[in-house]
Amino acid sequence: MIYPFMTLSDNTEITFGKPIENDTGEHVDVFIETPVSTGFKNAYCRLPEYAWRNVDGYSDAEIQYFQELLESTAHLIIRFSKQGGMGCAANI
Repeated sequence: MIYPFMTLSDNTEITFGKPIENDTGEHVDVFIETPVSTGFKNAYCRLPEYAWRNVDGYSDAEIQYFQELLESTAHLIIRFSKQGGMGCAANI
């Protein structure tokens, strides 16, 4: 299941998945996608370790911006992922 988190002014969509448990602990995948004339730019970031992967089309400066944005909101994303998305997070 993918949950919406934020839409930026340039129509960049930030979404996240349910928490995933593995041998290294629990993590949440965050998906970032921006429409462009040729399709989409996209990237994935795994929280809480901020491991970026599958970065396609974004500059280093853009990834740095997203890094800072996620650092300031990761606690919310992780919390909402455990509660089934923002729609189920009425008790924060």
